[in-house]
Amino acid sequence: MKIPDIIEIIPPSKIPAAEITVPGSKSITNRALILGALSTGTVTLHGALASEDTEVMSRCLEQLGFSISVSHDKDEMCNRTITITGAGGIIPQRGGTEVDPLTLYIGNAGTAARFLTALVCLGDGAYRIEGTPRMHERPQAELFTALRSLGYKIDSHTNRLPALVHGAGRRPGDCRVDISKSSQFASALLLCAHRAEWRVHVEGENENESSYITMTKRMSERFPHNGGSFQIEPDASSASYFRAADALANQIPAPAGLIRIKKAPDPALQIDAKFPEFLPLPETISRKRDLGDSIMTAIVLAAFSKSPVRFIDLGRLRLQECERVKALCTELSRCGITATEEGDSIIVHPSQPKGAIIETYNDHRMAMCFAVLGLRIQGIRISNPNCVKKTFPDFFQKLAAAPQKGLGATIKDSESGYILPPDDLVAA
Repeated sequence: MKIPDIIEIIPPSKIPAAEITVPGSKSITNRALILGALSTGTVTLHGALASEDTEVMSRCLEQLGFSISVSHDKDEMCNRTITITGAGGIIPQRGGTEVDPLTLYIGNAGTAARFLTALVCLGDGAYRIEGTPRMHERPQAELFTALRSLGYKIDSHTNRLPALVHGAGRRPGDCRVDISKSSQFASALLLCAHRAEWRVHVEGENENESSYITMTKRMSERFPHNGGSFQIEPDASSASYFRAADALANQIPAPAGLIRIKKAPDPALQIDAKFPEFLPLPETISRKRDLGDSIMTAIVLAAFSKSPVRFIDLGRLRLQECERVKALCTELSRCGITATEEGDSIIVHPSQPKGAIIETYNDHRMAMCFAVLGLRIQGIRISNPNCVKKTFPDFFQKLAAAPQKGLGATIKDSESGYILPPDDLVAA
């Protein structure tokens, strides 16, 4: 059952004490699936996220001939235990011909688009990678350039998807990749580097300051490449919405520190685990240096700061599920919040927010950030709430579930006024 097209969040009289379980990290899950496919044995992934993006990755790997089995997780409905048997750097399913390639549909999943492009280079035959119209607008050229320099043939008229990748097996060599537009280009290469014998040189940003490249390297070091078990951490960016709700407890009023995250993620692997270190919000926060995806949570929360907050280095937000810089400014303005766009920066001023219908642009993070605003402001209505299925299908259920496992918020169908029970708030 789908969540209604527009839902309204009724602010609670107070934010309750709760211990929230958040699903596994999408970034870690999709990296682990690729590493599992490249392993020489059977690997069991515990706490893996079950969402639109990870299901895309699993389905594509099954198309490529990898054996995958999935079972439910007892602690979190959106997690799974996934067992995958690797082939040691070989793609079991041969690609098709240039006229009739093996087609992998990756939706709007950036990790799947970039990681699978590198992976199928190790195959034999032609593989077509395609997705949604928005995914066809997102950058790929830097990854294609790096793979071509290794001797692989990739056909694309636009240097974006859709693209035809001609598998040619292992081609040892050196490549350079620019990550100015996305660190996923380097991660895609680094995940395959050991089996493919690629030496990857990163350009466009200090490699050691790129949190997602650090994640890829540390995962590769810890992963059981010859078979075994691997634990997926809870997603730090998903945790940020509940950290922000906890910060809002001071505004309601109630004492801070009411909401705990069960099995809190490790800042050594996920930069967004540092979100609590930025509460209260400082004068300036950088998307490159300080926070990853959770910077969007901080941008919405900044309306309640005592002085303006400047968010800088936001260029990559323009290239993701939607043009997030413009989307954030537009929806903040719709809520009566003063937000100024200056280049790749947003300045958010202390404001008196008001209710509005939030356009989510089919972007899961837009939906969840502004839903947090609804815990404080009357009249916040979220359009297309089902878009949260991309990374956090039971997000709205956790807002509405009774404490201690949820925040006890009231959520209703905006059209009918019907109060939705938590069981009807899982995105499908």
